[in-house]
Amino acid sequence: MNNFNFCVPTDIRFGKGQIACLPEELKKYGKKVLLVYGGGSMKRTGLYDSIMNLLKDFEVFELPGIEPNPKLSSVEKGAGICKENGIDVILAVGGGSCIDASKHIACAAFYDGNPWDLVLDRTKVCAALPVAVVLTICATGSEMNSGAVISNEKTNEKLEINTPLLYPALSICDPSYLYTLPAKQTAAGTADMISHVLEQYFQPNDGAYLTDRLSESVLKTCIRYGPVAMKEPENYEARSNLMWSSTVALNHLLTVGKGGAWSVHPIEHVLSAFYDITHGVGLAILTPAWMRYVLSDKTVNRFAMYAENVWDIKESDSFQAAELAIDKTEEFFASLGLPKTLKEVGITSEKFGEMAKEAVRTSGIADRSYVHLDAEDVEKIFEMCAG
Repeated sequence: MNNFNFCVPTDIRFGKGQIACLPEELKKYGKKVLLVYGGGSMKRTGLYDSIMNLLKDFEVFELPGIEPNPKLSSVEKGAGICKENGIDVILAVGGGSCIDASKHIACAAFYDGNPWDLVLDRTKVCAALPVAVVLTICATGSEMNSGAVISNEKTNEKLEINTPLLYPALSICDPSYLYTLPAKQTAAGTADMISHVLEQYFQPNDGAYLTDRLSESVLKTCIRYGPVAMKEPENYEARSNLMWSSTVALNHLLTVGKGGAWSVHPIEHVLSAFYDITHGVGLAILTPAWMRYVLSDKTVNRFAMYAENVWDIKESDSFQAAELAIDKTEEFFASLGLPKTLKEVGITSEKFGEMAKEAVRTSGIADRSYVHLDAEDVEKIFEMCAG
């Protein structure tokens, strides 16, 4: 097991009615709040009115319309509001997109240059406003980690900013807020959680036994409860288990003792940067293809372990077990109604080569990932997904 540091300072309030703590917790930081959210669902469900009532003694400024793949232009707008009005704390209401945008806004509020500079050079992040979260979509784990992924629409780049200053101070995780999620968001979110775990599970270090067993448990939880939540949207047991799985999947617990660059995420990031598709959808398409591409004599034992411990596949032939597990993974995503090919989401091979080069340029996939991939390898994976 590799050395590691583990410090997650986020205050998680999990369960029904936890939002009642919001006034008491936010007043620790001041009275001026920037409320960041996405579309109109928060208002349709009544959550907006509940929050505004709780914050009746605060001065609330609003930044609605955060995109599913949050854009730099939204960050620039939010940073401007913070600077002009002396914002004390940011409240993100939504899923990973709103939280990620809020994190970038939080540090951009203390920076006089272009906020994209902070993505390209994290040493320029010197301070950040506190960020509080009311989670309404579980997928990214951003409610309890220090990362934020932002899209620069001018350059077709989708990159991560990550610094300990960006851990949310408070995250309210009420599973009942997931009841009104459209099925397609539940499906995409489940695929995103599974991908987060797989990125940490498929790494070279085989000595982190406990970390691997925790990862397998989270995977099995997603496989068990994803379909239940889609069939029974108000099943609290399913929603609560998925919500906590989302958080655990990317709060660094499943990477301790392991480490290494991720593989599928940097490939998907360029895909959604160029085509603005839903992140979880892209991951569901790419993951089985990546698995098939990297399966080899060197990787087969871990794939066979994945087959037995996650999918309960008992096969003496390791390659056969691995291939069955990859098929099961693909079939599971399809059972959630997620597409299997890029053709199904309107993406052609036109930009495969350009995207492959960008994926390698902007990540550690060529020299620090589970199986090192160059641009030619990534392009072949895109081709496997073409349909």
